[in-house]
Amino acid sequence: MSKTAFIFPGQGAQYVGMGKDLFDNHPLARETYEKANEALKFDITKICFESTPGELRMTHNAQPAILIHSIAAFRLLQKEGIKFDYTAGHSLGEYSALVAAGAIAFEDAVRLVRIRGSLMAISGDIQPGTMAAILGLEPKVVEQLCNEAREAGIVEAANFNSSEQTVISGEVRAVEKAMELAKAKGAKRAVQLEVSGAFHSELMDIAQYGMRRALNQVSFKEPACPVIANVSAEPVHSPATIKELLIEQVKKPVRWEESVKKMASLGVTTMVECGPGRVLKGLIKRIAPEINVLNVEDSKTLAETMEVLKKV
Repeated sequence: MSKTAFIFPGQGAQYVGMGKDLFDNHPLARETYEKANEALKFDITKICFESTPGELRMTHNAQPAILIHSIAAFRLLQKEGIKFDYTAGHSLGEYSALVAAGAIAFEDAVRLVRIRGSLMAISGDIQPGTMAAILGLEPKVVEQLCNEAREAGIVEAANFNSSEQTVISGEVRAVEKAMELAKAKGAKRAVQLEVSGAFHSELMDIAQYGMRRALNQVSFKEPACPVIANVSAEPVHSPATIKELLIEQVKKPVRWEESVKKMASLGVTTMVECGPGRVLKGLIKRIAPEINVLNVEDSKTLAETMEVLKKV
């Protein structure tokens, strides 16, 4: 029996105006944005629709903005009675996946990712760092490069996105050294990312401490379906485990390639990316080309995806 997974993008997928079409045309999406405004006690909707790319890219804005758009898209599918067997999300997207699975309340998640974004930015100010995408080298090779580059400082693999793409994270000098080594080893590209810190690395100590405190104040439920966790690339069910893995996730790598392969091994043949952009769709084409990946980010893609899902 073929299975369906809903998947959710992480930071970097944001763009000014994302979600506006859903907001304008679907009362349920509008309600989702209004609930987020109430939860945050300010007008996040205005930042989503009318800010500058620079303002939206700030991690404390980008994280809630992406989650809200993702859940608005998800709820429109849910309203149509679309069933799903698993959820998963990339980094920040894991919070969207937990909301979709019913493990955490939407309002709590919006507040948590706003805090998460602020803590990650503060960590980046106190322990400056950066990230870079290494394209065209196997993950094991990238890990070896990071070990070699550690003479220049802290650097480690942060996102295992596909067999062709690994993102590294750490102190600026060490990341630059690893990028040089990658090019010497034949990497197709080594691209520094526009980020405010070394996310998913040991430089995120302060963020991890703060997230532990924030997560301990929120109640988690058993999810209605298994959620594939970033840290383990395995399905999680227990609220205590979910919370612990979210705390670990701040400093540990995102095992996205393994997560996709895990879902494929569990019988998933269709994935629906809910939220801005098609970053995950592009990665999944490389990881598991046999999986049919759809996406919902506006009314047009919602209609197209509904048409396909009703036949599945």
